[in-house]
Amino acid sequence: MLESVGIIELTSVGIGYVVQDAMLKAADVRLVLGRTICSGKYIIAVTGQVAPVTAAVENGLEAAPDGVIDHCIIPRIHPTVFRALGGGVELHVPHAGVDADHPPKALGVVETFSGVSVLEAADAAAKAANVALFRIHMAMALGGKGYMLMAGTVSDVQASVAAAAEIVRRKGLLVSAVTIPGPSRELFSEYL
Repeated sequence: MLESVGIIELTSVGIGYVVQDAMLKAADVRLVLGRTICSGKYIIAVTGQVAPVTAAVENGLEAAPDGVIDHCIIPRIHPTVFRALGGGVELHVPHAGVDADHPPKALGVVETFSGVSVLEAADAAAKAANVALFRIHMAMALGGKGYMLMAGTVSDVQASVAAAAEIVRRKGLLVSAVTIPGPSRELFSEYL
């Protein structure tokens, strides 16, 4: 497990810079992400120990009384979340028999209304069962939405999709959560 991550998503680029500055001045954290995302929004992610990350997020929220879309703190974020976000995952799940010769038994897709919620959901999915989290797409060319893809056995994918969907559903930001048993190999052509 990696360090904790704190993320804030905002409706304004200008307020985003104010919030990012407040977060970085609040505590000993490192900036992981600070940029514009579709549709004119701004997202900030910092990492560090739980207490400093919590202080940074709290300071950031205080600096933006208006314009916050979503935020979260993820303690001990699962390492596959950042790999999937970077798009550098080669699909392989040893216990599920997934490799270049054997496509995954199931594909899971969770789609959200915010970039923050897809990262929070991805962490929950990765921790819930033995799945390969292989793609997280956040906000760009999606109108600010996010989605993630995971693979594994049908039961593992169902468990991970359910865990991810529950996190997002509580926030009212769930668009869809599906499990596709026996998906066609073409759905994975970029990853096998």
